[in-house]
Amino acid sequence: MNLLPTQSVQTEEDAETEVDVADAELAAAIMSRRIIQSLITMEAWEGYTFADHQIRIKESHDLYGAVMWPSAIVLCYFLDTHRDTYNLLDKNVIELGAGTGLVSVVTSLLGAKVTSTDLPEVLSNLQYNVLRNTRGQCRHPPQVTELSWGKELEQHFPQATCHYDYVFAADVVYCHPYLGELLDTFDHLCQDGTEILWAMRFRLDRENQFVERFRTRFHLEELYDLPSLSIKLYRASRKEMERKTQSGEAV
Repeated sequence: MNLLPTQSVQTEEDAETEVDVADAELAAAIMSRRIIQSLITMEAWEGYTFADHQIRIKESHDLYGAVMWPSAIVLCYFLDTHRDTYNLLDKNVIELGAGTGLVSVVTSLLGAKVTSTDLPEVLSNLQYNVLRNTRGQCRHPPQVTELSWGKELEQHFPQATCHYDYVFAADVVYCHPYLGELLDTFDHLCQDGTEILWAMRFRLDRENQFVERFRTRFHLEELYDLPSLSIKLYRASRKEMERKTQSGEAV
């Protein structure tokens, strides 16, 4: 009796089971960083343990951008558990679409010089969370400022003086009409030596299409794939491309 086909099927099934188990264990480890609010207080908050600190985040449910999304927790977990590989001490970091500010807070607590950005209507809650969790506890006080994707980038973030070691982003790709502007913003902020860490939750085909557009300008590497959370974490760097002056000459 030939058992080879059966053995092959079993091996594939075992491999799939191992992947599922690894996914479940990693997702559980990530979500274990949440702190459950045990007492009813005047102010509702979401709690997390990262960078050897307990962090409290206030959400604003009337603003889509001021709500906690799981991708931010995934990115924070990665940064916290890869401190040797990604030593953020004194590094220049900018976060796009910072939302509630969790990633900016954790990055600041890990020693980076952080610029936390979002739309004007989100800044008040973002500023509150960042100050609440970093005041007197960071090597470099984080900066909170407006950044509207694709608008006046050179005016507010001139490439001659704004050099970033890292660009962080969590859950900035979803069903909104500014994906082209987001791609242009990534492109503007990334120079030689800049790395992007980008956590993304997949919901619709639009997310897949953006990833393919992103690959035309950036080298992309997958760091985490969490099917149970529908989230992937990417590392990216800018492709070598000819720059052109306004007159059209290559530089």
